[in-house]
Amino acid sequence: MSLAIFDLDNTLLGGDSDHAWGEFIVAHRIVDPDEYKARNDQFFNDYLAGRLDIRVYLNFCLQLLGEHPTEQLDVWHQQFMQEKILPIVLPKALALIERHRQAGDTLMIITATNRFITGPIARHLGIDLLLATECERQDGRYTGQTTDIPCFREGKVTRLERWLLENNRTLEGSYFYSDSHNDLPLLGMVDNPVAVDPDDTLRAHAEAQGWPVISLR
Repeated sequence: MSLAIFDLDNTLLGGDSDHAWGEFIVAHRIVDPDEYKARNDQFFNDYLAGRLDIRVYLNFCLQLLGEHPTEQLDVWHQQFMQEKILPIVLPKALALIERHRQAGDTLMIITATNRFITGPIARHLGIDLLLATECERQDGRYTGQTTDIPCFREGKVTRLERWLLENNRTLEGSYFYSDSHNDLPLLGMVDNPVAVDPDDTLRAHAEAQGWPVISLR
């Protein structure tokens, strides 16, 4: 069985779930809309430009989780799924996942976006294995802090290598699908790197390396 690894945002989804969560909590005035939107937009632009300080960003976006009971957060997330996520699930992405499933491959999502946001999305896509940025919990509540290594850029490599070691797996025959130049460290490790609706930097690199470039849009 080969490992078929998928980035989530702007790869399997026609948008960014982390940024969409920010838009959702602003629209519903769960946070101060003007302040939050300005900071969220700036972090998103930093991400696109490859200069995001992931820990500063996590301190910002996870704070909300520590301020509300889990039950309330789950209610908001269910509404978020209906309003923001289901409309951007790409049919071609579902077909790609199904092709790998039928081939007997092991399916995994690896994403920088935190597990609170992405766990239900992965379940909706029918993918059990999820490596994501982790949210600390104590006594059944989120603390508003992250834990473990952020699953971002080289952190994705570290987290995947640890999973491979713990599960006695290798990257032989593996696939990785991503849209972002931030994932170049991991794309360079797998046997079958695939650029999906890539940003300009990744497209140029993929074309230079002879990697497949596909669109799921």
